[in-house]
Amino acid sequence: MTEAPHVTATRRSYDTVAVAYERLLADQLATTPLDRAMIAGFVEKVETAGGPRAIGDLGCGTGRVTSHLRDLGAEVFGVDLSPGMIAVARETCPGLRFEVGSMTALDLPGGSLGGVLSWYSTVHMPEEELAACFAEFHRVLAPGGYVLVAFKVGDERVRLERAYGHEVDLDVYRWSPDRLSGLLSAAGLVESARLVREPDPVESTPQAFLLARRPRG
Repeated sequence: MTEAPHVTATRRSYDTVAVAYERLLADQLATTPLDRAMIAGFVEKVETAGGPRAIGDLGCGTGRVTSHLRDLGAEVFGVDLSPGMIAVARETCPGLRFEVGSMTALDLPGGSLGGVLSWYSTVHMPEEELAACFAEFHRVLAPGGYVLVAFKVGDERVRLERAYGHEVDLDVYRWSPDRLSGLLSAAGLVESARLVREPDPVESTPQAFLLARRPRG
C-alpha cells in the first residue's frame, strides 16, 4: 500500500529534528502541573479498571512522557512513526521498549492494552486519518480500557516549515474538544473527562486533554 505523502513528510521531519526536540522539550512536563495531573489520573484509571495494565504510548517521540509513565509505576512501551525519534528514545530511556510503527496499523493484538496515550501525537493527521487512528485505538484497547488524547485547541490547519531549529514539512491540525470527542465517540470510545487549559507563555493556543474509555460488553 502506497504511503500518503504527508505521512512520509511527517516521518522525515521528525527524523530531522529528533535530537533538537529532545533537548528542547525533555523537561516540559516539569512546568505543566495540570498536564501531569491528567496523566496521573489516566494511569490510576488504567490500574483500577480490572483489565490489562499495559499502556501504549503511541506516537511517543523521544520517550519523555513514556519515561514519566514508568516513573508513575505504569507498565508502558512506546511506538512512533519516526526511526530518528525512536533512536533517541532508546538512548535516553534505557530499559524501556520502543518500536517504530504506525498508529493507524498497530502491530498489536486486539484487546491487549489497558491504556493508550496519545500525547499530541495525532496533531498532524487530517480528519479521515484521525478517525482511522481512533478506530485502531478501540481495537487494541481491552473492554474497560482508557485512552488519553492531548491536542491543541482551535479549528484550523497550520503550516509549519521550520521548527526546533530545522526546516520541516508539517501540517498541524487544531480541534475543538467537542469535535474530537465526537470522533472518539464514532470510534466507540466514550468520553469520561476533559480538561482545557489556557496556553503557557511558550504556547500559542489553549491545550486540551480528553479521557475516554472503551465500554464493556
